[in-house]
Amino acid sequence: MPSLPPPPSLADGATRDDVVAWVAAHLGDLTLEGPDGVRAGALTGGQGAADAALAALDITGYARTRSTVLPVGRRGASRMSPYIRHGLTPLPAVWSAVGDAPERDRRKYRDELLWQEYARHLYARVGPALGRPLRHEQPAGPRPADGRDPWPREMACMDAVVGELHDDGWLVNQTRMWLASQWAVREGAAWRDGEDAMFAHLLDGSRAANRLGWQWTTGTGSGKPYGFSRWQVEKRAPQLCRSCPLKAACPVQDWPEASTGARVEGPGTPDLGPGDIPAGPESVEGGGAEEVWLTAESLGDTDPALAADPERPAVFVFDEPLLRALRLSGKRLVFLAETLGELGGGRRLDVRRGDVVEELAGRSLATTHAPVPGWARRAAALEPVEVHPWPWLVRPRRASVRSFSSWRKGVRA
Repeated sequence: MPSLPPPPSLADGATRDDVVAWVAAHLGDLTLEGPDGVRAGALTGGQGAADAALAALDITGYARTRSTVLPVGRRGASRMSPYIRHGLTPLPAVWSAVGDAPERDRRKYRDELLWQEYARHLYARVGPALGRPLRHEQPAGPRPADGRDPWPREMACMDAVVGELHDDGWLVNQTRMWLASQWAVREGAAWRDGEDAMFAHLLDGSRAANRLGWQWTTGTGSGKPYGFSRWQVEKRAPQLCRSCPLKAACPVQDWPEASTGARVEGPGTPDLGPGDIPAGPESVEGGGAEEVWLTAESLGDTDPALAADPERPAVFVFDEPLLRALRLSGKRLVFLAETLGELGGGRRLDVRRGDVVEELAGRSLATTHAPVPGWARRAAALEPVEVHPWPWLVRPRRASVRSFSSWRKGVRA
């Protein structure tokens, strides 16, 4: 497929509506909503927006307010995750940015950054197996009957949180756990279906972090399901309970009868014990590439392959077969288009749509290693002549990935 016209650049005066129109025209048929339903999310893409968010990052009070849901103005969550997910603010940069924060808040926030790093290490180790139960099967139980939505919108808490997911594309971690527990623990619906439903909308959606979060919450990864109940809502967002039409007959009044599923055993079970974690090169391999192959994992100005030569043109491919299968919300593609539009204002950028390997075959490519299975498959086919190291917060070494706590024992940051 020929190159697409470059996305409009917000840095050069374009509006978000201009970017929405570009996505609708060139990618709308691949989105969940279709061309007429493409909208922007709550957070703006691009290096400028990421830099502004990092410069304004103040985590004072984070340990106390990180799980606050309402009122929105009292939330302590930083909303940095979409920029981290796409490499606009790599984890080491965010880690350094909070170095002067109050000790308790700094420690808690850095724990969350380490959780993100653990998710990447785990995904690098097990790959697609992260889509299967890691330690326990999902307990057998009732399944939603008659097409019932596992996120019942008649519940004020579900209506508010699902609405925020669909409109904004971002949620605090507390409400992500509410949705996962309501879907899989209370309703008994398949956790992978719920993970897909959430992933489609999240601006920070990554299989590593999202699947790990669902496995931890539903008990397939942790061995202990998280029980969602009215208690959490009244503590974190009491306004929702007061306004709920079901407040006198709350379906989550009591703790759910959550049980642990059978332990996963047998052939095909991922090895989570001490072992090597694929990390990519420690230093640049090869050299002399003519173009930089950019991926959604690393779109920032500090992408190592990009930063190595400011004059070298770059190429990004919207993966048509993958997007057609995933049916992501248009707001996710708007975020990417905003990022690419700004990036293209500073260097030559070729934006394409199609099969990544077919579009890039035969090119002399430099790229940054990405700890995801899709990058590995495509890199094996494309054979880049120059591969740069991934900017790990903690470079993987031989370690257990059975749990966050066991992993932390083997790392230092």
